[in-house]
Amino acid sequence: MASLNDFKILNKKCEKYFDYIKEATGIEGEIGAVDKRRLGFYVFVLENICNNNDIDSLIDNITDTQFNFVLDGTKYDDCGIDAVSIDDENKIISFFNFKFREKFNPDSRQHLNDNFTSSKYLNVIKSENISGLKGKPLERAKEVLARLNSNDEWDIILYQVSNESNETQVIDSHIENLMDSYDLQVKSIGLPTITEMMSIRPTPINASLVLEKEAVMSFSADNIESAKSYITRISSSEIVRITSNSQQGRADHNIEDIQYLADVDIDHGVLFDNVRGFVTNSKYNPNIIKSLKDEPNKFFMYNNGITIVAKNIEGRKINGDKRVKLEISDFQVLNGGQTVRSIHEFNKQNSENISKYLSKSEVLVRIFKTNTETNEINKIAEYTNSQNSIKSSDLKSLSVEQIEIERYLEEHEIIYARKSGDTGKPEKNYKHKITMEKFGQILTAVQGYPERSTNSIQNIFEKYYDGLFIKNFNIAVAPLLIESYFEIIKEYKTSDFKGVQLKYFYILYLKTLDIVDDYSLLIKHLENNLKTYVTESETSDVRKMGQTRFREELVNNLR
Repeated sequence: MASLNDFKILNKKCEKYFDYIKEATGIEGEIGAVDKRRLGFYVFVLENICNNNDIDSLIDNITDTQFNFVLDGTKYDDCGIDAVSIDDENKIISFFNFKFREKFNPDSRQHLNDNFTSSKYLNVIKSENISGLKGKPLERAKEVLARLNSNDEWDIILYQVSNESNETQVIDSHIENLMDSYDLQVKSIGLPTITEMMSIRPTPINASLVLEKEAVMSFSADNIESAKSYITRISSSEIVRITSNSQQGRADHNIEDIQYLADVDIDHGVLFDNVRGFVTNSKYNPNIIKSLKDEPNKFFMYNNGITIVAKNIEGRKINGDKRVKLEISDFQVLNGGQTVRSIHEFNKQNSENISKYLSKSEVLVRIFKTNTETNEINKIAEYTNSQNSIKSSDLKSLSVEQIEIERYLEEHEIIYARKSGDTGKPEKNYKHKITMEKFGQILTAVQGYPERSTNSIQNIFEKYYDGLFIKNFNIAVAPLLIESYFEIIKEYKTSDFKGVQLKYFYILYLKTLDIVDDYSLLIKHLENNLKTYVTESETSDVRKMGQTRFREELVNNLR
């Protein structure tokens, strides 16, 4: 259950996100504390639910009337939908209805009627009559209809989001009618779920296990290495125990009555380094739950298993060499987070499940002692994640070079967000926040290819990764590049031209050529060249900047 402290922590995080909005958009004027939190709340939630940490695109997805009025003075009717997100890769269209409460009330609950305020916008989509829309609501509606009228199959989700203490259970008949009418899912996100999103690096999590000797296989990387890792077969009820929020329970391997485990929750700290981060869409998998209930004795065969990494593992034989005791120190579930979440979700559904099903099912668990000074964790994450597709940038987020960049920029008061929801140390004030993906785009631009910088994040973190982050990378210039990037955004805000991401990358690239040092002159040069650049057919500025020929002409003209 969410607490007053959770409410306060969320407020602090939302205030930080407002600072990121202000930095990205140049909002001016006096804005009250509550409004700052409300605006930051929108971006924070969208970043985590949509698994997208590009603040510019998140802001662009927000259709809320008041948000955009504060942002740029426009005031278009949002028709009950505050944000629209389109995931082209997974074919998901997400609509959001937000409610932000100023004060904490432990008994507050989301109202079912909140869902129906969204029906006006949904009716527009269903009827395809967009004549009454303007501004961002109109732009997003056009994009949604283009997808729905294509040959692809799209899932539609309506998120009802608030910071209230209790979430609405989507079982009401009126909600079911809404779902049937618009062919969509309705999901409620309240403070309990949002608390899971607020990633704060956990204190070390330890656990103790006692297993049958035949259920354990130990190995070392080489014959002379003393540190051992283990491949084990562990019951699902034990997975509940060692990943629970009960510190005493994790240490107590000698439990005669496991029924108390029916009341424990997952300690989300064990998933802090999981490559997926917090992704609401895959919080738990219904198929995993179904197999746990229908065929618990075959769960071991149907599941890909769990991968745990730990700073230390101590194993010894006990009970006359019949059992093995493992002490796991400072561990994380690196892969299999969906399995762990699903086991806990199934455990919460019925108090009988822990003894009736979970104690009878087993799962494969790999427990590795890893060297934090090498790329072992990143390689384990990359090579064992085959169950579902994962962004290449997520896989690289655990690499040694990315962690080093994070630590170096921390010393320069810059948050380097390797994962969604990262806001640095709560007690520290930062100058900037830059995502790992955005920094990869910056490096692509300054290394001579600004036209590639927005084409494909996947290429940046696969095809071009070594050249960007390892071979041609100088960590000492990273803070200066980031400072320059934000200076360019500010310069564009005060100019007569409209700024977009690709323009910022181009100006950053031109600055590195050391031909002209003044940002305002570089901006005018770029804008003039966009006007005079000749193409075979009329095209947008963004498409022009995506051409290598444009970049070459731009530089020649500057010289």
